[in-house]
Amino acid sequence: MGVSAVDIAGARKNVESEIPEWDFDKVRKDARTAWNNYLSKIDITTSDKEDKTIFYTALYHTAISPNLFTDADGRYLGMDLEVHQGDTINPLYTVFSLWDTFRASHPLYTLLEPERVTDFVKSMIRQYEYYGYLPIWQLWGQDNYCMIGNHSIPVITDAILKGIPGIDMEKAYEAVYNSSVTSHPNSPFEVWEKYGFMPENIQTQSVSITLEQAFDDWCVAQLAAKLNKDADYQRFHKRSEYYRNLFHPKTKFFQSKNDKGEWIEPFDPYQYGGNGGHPFTEGNAWQYFWYVPHNIQALMELTGGTKAFEQKLDTFFTSTYKSEQMNHNASGFVGQYAHGNEPSHHVAYLYNFAGQPWKTQKYVSHILNTLYNSTSSGYAGNDDCGQMSAWYVFSAMGFYPVNPADGRYIIGSPLLDECTLKLAGNKEFRIRTIRKSPEDIYIQSVTLNGKKHKDFFITHQDIMNGGTMVFKMGKKPSGWGK
Repeated sequence: MGVSAVDIAGARKNVESEIPEWDFDKVRKDARTAWNNYLSKIDITTSDKEDKTIFYTALYHTAISPNLFTDADGRYLGMDLEVHQGDTINPLYTVFSLWDTFRASHPLYTLLEPERVTDFVKSMIRQYEYYGYLPIWQLWGQDNYCMIGNHSIPVITDAILKGIPGIDMEKAYEAVYNSSVTSHPNSPFEVWEKYGFMPENIQTQSVSITLEQAFDDWCVAQLAAKLNKDADYQRFHKRSEYYRNLFHPKTKFFQSKNDKGEWIEPFDPYQYGGNGGHPFTEGNAWQYFWYVPHNIQALMELTGGTKAFEQKLDTFFTSTYKSEQMNHNASGFVGQYAHGNEPSHHVAYLYNFAGQPWKTQKYVSHILNTLYNSTSSGYAGNDDCGQMSAWYVFSAMGFYPVNPADGRYIIGSPLLDECTLKLAGNKEFRIRTIRKSPEDIYIQSVTLNGKKHKDFFITHQDIMNGGTMVFKMGKKPSGWGK
């Protein structure tokens, strides 16, 4: 079968170019080889056969999209719905489920497929050249605006800060900057800067947009700082703190306001929103409370300090109350934590910031072992173009990018006995887990290249340098990481 977004002739040329021998067995063999080349970028050892099946199924899912959109002759359907003659050296990709995949899928690509990250970023910039802003949720070359925020921004920022080669930084910054000041659906920036938050009576999904836009603005600020654009840094750093303007000091939740600055009542932290008509997007106030990944320390202070933050996390993971108005995307529950949708994905790792890493280890292990399996219903929700899978891949290895643009991976509870990442430059990063039984889910000690490692995170550079990380595990919590 040949597929083209341009025309039937293009589909025919794609077939003729990619399978000229017209040999079914060769196509099958070549496909198997191509997939094995990708899956072999992480080599794992585990005594549990199902865990191995789940892991490689997840890794396979992470590579189903984004999709190549350029025909074999370099032609593609542009965002203006006109056919353009491009080239095969700079392929165009599409299907960017960015509201989902910016969290873990794209950080995973920076480890496994850095050369393809360059092509992804260039493809996003291509949309900017047509639209005037970067992709929000792009499907087959067109933005469908089905989600909020503009999470091309953290993807591009992360790629540049990690030193991914082949990206024109000034052009990328131009795209990032203009995507943050040019109003477009769900992003009225004149409202954003006038009020310092999104008023619900002007922009629905206001609380979720405020929280997510604040993070995007933090990313703009980091890129501005790297390029020595101080005035821009100051502007976007200020905007990155706008989440504070929707924090209610009495309820200690993020809540909606109107354009007069009045709290909108009644407020029920358990009530869900969908994709419009409510302050929250595919979640509730409990699930969105934790979305300040760029300033967890400030979030703890707003909550009332480290202990209050820990207690709120405890309530979050144990409260089983359900609102009558559930959202169909909410699934895979651990208390109010909903692993079946993305706003919850980083939350189990936040106990580390409160000095209770053993609770992160407890809940991460629980999610890995109970919310994934090898049956046809093996996921707790929509994989969303690989994000649910990327969570598993990272977490099974032992860490996760809570802030997907700060170059740090927060340590959880490794599932695998051994894991080796095959990196650029023929380097390898090996992770060994020493345990006596599967019940040994708590970290007793960690070493990085033979030295004791007490931080609750490792950096992207730690991994890219190559080396060995060893976890020693036990049945009971220890004092590690505090």
